[in-house]
Amino acid sequence: MAREQLAKSATGLLLLGGLIVIATAWGFQLIGGYVPCKLCLEQRIPYYAGLPLTALALFLMMRGRTGLAGLVLLAVAVIFAYGAGLGIYQAGAEWAFWAGPNDCGGGSAAPTSASNMLQALQSTRVVSCTEASWRMFGLSFAGWNAVASAGLAGLALVAAFLLKRPANPVTVDA
Repeated sequence: MAREQLAKSATGLLLLGGLIVIATAWGFQLIGGYVPCKLCLEQRIPYYAGLPLTALALFLMMRGRTGLAGLVLLAVAVIFAYGAGLGIYQAGAEWAFWAGPNDCGGGSAAPTSASNMLQALQSTRVVSCTEASWRMFGLSFAGWNAVASAGLAGLALVAAFLLKRPANPVTVDA
């Protein structure tokens, strides 16, 4: 029973941590003014898929469906591992370890009318997937996402394995 409670706590922490990470990304965009590139936006997709599945796993645990919850958590781990891979790919491209995507760019939305097209072109900032717009302790947004996604994937694995029932021990009478 203690293992299931630990799994619930780990899953709750996974949900809270993931929500904090995606809210931080949105905060940097909406409040900080950092325009995400195409690859940055793609790195958010694992959060949009993984967090509802995490909530589903928590719901299943509360209903006593621990086997199914464990399978959902394994899927969540794969999703966040994919997100970590995307972050590593972009961070490596930013450090010029390998080439980034050729079609990557970003910026603000398209002009709403022809009359403000020139103004929109002057204020639009194209964002490259291979140039870090911000770094902390040497890691860019992509690098920090790789760390966060890997941590979330690991936490999902821990929660899933906590739900795995241990084999019944064999007792030997003396």
